[in-house]
Amino acid sequence: MGHNVIFVTGRSSIEGFLLSVFGGTTKIAVGENGGCLTFDTNEHVLLGNLEECKNAFKIIQSNIDNVKEKPVFPRMTEVVLERTFDLNIARKILTENNLNVGLSDSQYAFHINSSGIDKGTGFSKIMNKLNILRDDVIAIGDSATDIPLFKVAKTSIALGNASEQVKSEATMTVSANAGDGVLEALDKLAPKLSEL
Repeated sequence: MGHNVIFVTGRSSIEGFLLSVFGGTTKIAVGENGGCLTFDTNEHVLLGNLEECKNAFKIIQSNIDNVKEKPVFPRMTEVVLERTFDLNIARKILTENNLNVGLSDSQYAFHINSSGIDKGTGFSKIMNKLNILRDDVIAIGDSATDIPLFKVAKTSIALGNASEQVKSEATMTVSANAGDGVLEALDKLAPKLSEL
């Protein structure tokens, strides 16, 4: 229909970029919860600082039992952790140590990102680069890490498997989960998309 589709994900931007290549969508990805933008196989813009995230990981790990990295596709700007410890205790430790990072929960993993880095800030860089207006952005998601992206989009859709908090931040919701929810969202949007 002539609309750009850009993957904005908590996974690596390389994974998002590969999905765009094989799926035939716009060959741009925002990965690592906004920390890394990928425009080509070797063209990455790093918005986050991996070293400060690794330092935060070491501090959390030395203060809380059972903190371990999640085996994921290698990251360039964030550290991904198993969901095996109390997130609020870890956040308190980060605050007490004046670390310039944030800790988020995607329901898939815990993510340590540089302060101020999220899907909204990452996608805003794409919007600026491509002159995309907020009114032209539709965001579809299911995680608390999608809320910052919802805030830069005129239309945001929470999938059925999203928490009540995520649903309350979206402009609309669908009942189906995951991929089926994306299809349901696109069906709801189809009349609007064909007008543009």
